[in-house]
Amino acid sequence: MKATYIDYKDTGSFSKTLLAYLDDVESLSSFYGNRPTVEGIKAQIEQKKIFENRKLLVAQLKEQYGALLSSSPEVVAKIDELQRENTFTVTTGHQLNIFTGPLYFIFKIVTVIRLAKDLKEAYPAYNFVPVYWMATEDHDFEEINHTRVFGKKIVWDTPKISATGRMSTIDIVDAVKQYCNTFGLSANATKLKEIVEEAYLRGRTLADATRMMVNELFKTYGLVIIDADRRGFKQIFSSYMLEDIEQEKSFQAIKETSAKLEVLGYQAQVNAREINFFYLKDGFRERIIRNDEGLFEVINQGITFTKQELRKEITEYPERFSPNVVMRPMYQEVILPNLAYIGGGAEIVYWLQLKANFDQYKVPFPVLVPRNSALITDDATASKLFRMDLTFRSIFRSAESLKNEYVRRQTKHRLNLKDEWMELNAIFGKIKLRAHKIDPTLGPSTDAVKARLKKAINSLEKKLLRADKKNHKEALIQIDRLKELLFPLGGLQERSENFAPLFIRHGEDLIKELERHFNPLDFKFTILY
Repeated sequence: MKATYIDYKDTGSFSKTLLAYLDDVESLSSFYGNRPTVEGIKAQIEQKKIFENRKLLVAQLKEQYGALLSSSPEVVAKIDELQRENTFTVTTGHQLNIFTGPLYFIFKIVTVIRLAKDLKEAYPAYNFVPVYWMATEDHDFEEINHTRVFGKKIVWDTPKISATGRMSTIDIVDAVKQYCNTFGLSANATKLKEIVEEAYLRGRTLADATRMMVNELFKTYGLVIIDADRRGFKQIFSSYMLEDIEQEKSFQAIKETSAKLEVLGYQAQVNAREINFFYLKDGFRERIIRNDEGLFEVINQGITFTKQELRKEITEYPERFSPNVVMRPMYQEVILPNLAYIGGGAEIVYWLQLKANFDQYKVPFPVLVPRNSALITDDATASKLFRMDLTFRSIFRSAESLKNEYVRRQTKHRLNLKDEWMELNAIFGKIKLRAHKIDPTLGPSTDAVKARLKKAINSLEKKLLRADKKNHKEALIQIDRLKELLFPLGGLQERSENFAPLFIRHGEDLIKELERHFNPLDFKFTILY
């Protein structure tokens, strides 16, 4: 593949807050720690050198992987490295989208793999393990139960229960069949079908199915996949749970931070609650609140705890307490020797709301690294683009804007009435002077006539442009088709399309090429063709 890079701001697709973070705007500096640079991550190593739970981490990971490790020697090597004090993780996280969901799921993981590789080259005395944190405790099933492939939406139509990672895939057969039937016939299609069917058609939980598929795609890169919905991990975090539920510390810290961000003109992404934990069992995941009687209540379940009962429950059953979006990042940083978190634009923005909370708990705040964002096309599409005198930068603009410019470049007629308006403007200057001599109060009336005429001239220009567009009908249709092809559903390709069509075209070279061309700390939008 060939690659070209453009600034994120030139895409018009990323938030003001993310762009300010990338530009290192001074007003945001108190909302994050070390900068996303090689030097910033080196400073993070010094903050994270003391990590006491390596033995437990390694044991838990090997237990989760089970028999998968026998076919994943690179993963085994990375897990074993985690026992050493000079080994750290770089982490990305995402929900358990079926069949990996939109392309950016893949982009996140490739970014974390490439970053770990680059850091090893920069600091060979240390080891860096790429980690994919599965959001197994998330319960927003409607966000993950579908994917789009070759323009078709595939949906796993089943009732949601509790945490999505605990759901059985026993009834996903129809969705798997629909997904695989779009692949066509080729060696790559057969390989992908085998991966999908092995992952999803063996009656596994969604967490285990996701691990199986992601591991098959990325095991040779040493990607370590973690499921934190485990008693062993929750025991490490139990003191944070108790303190936060009883004292509502994160609520106060994040509320204050969000207010400060909004004063600066940045929009908060998440709202902290007084209690930022759910009560989790196989059949439900429900919020914990403090009711009018001062008891801790699991909503919709009729379960309540006194303070003493809550402490006992957390001590004996920490696995029943599930952090929400506010406390999950801290949970991650407590159980991993982590240096950096790789996230999408919205994720990076909500992490900016969390630093004060990390500070009060004395947990090192990770370096925030926006994931690589990309558009992938082919030579034929690129050639069409260039033949129409368009560029990969200009194609991000609206179709109407591109069509108007195309007609103005190609037309044999002069559509701009600028010269005529300059002549009329001079005439109105004379008219206004004559009117003023007759009656000084007639000046505004002259200006009003001039304004109406200017509006009429502008309207006439648009009509000339519309009329001339008929002479370039085929070319303008091509612009529309290019926009639809490169921006499905009117947005970035990575936000809606699944990776399957690209894997079928490129096979295992797809991930190799992404890893080769992504530059995690350069912060450029990547276009591959």
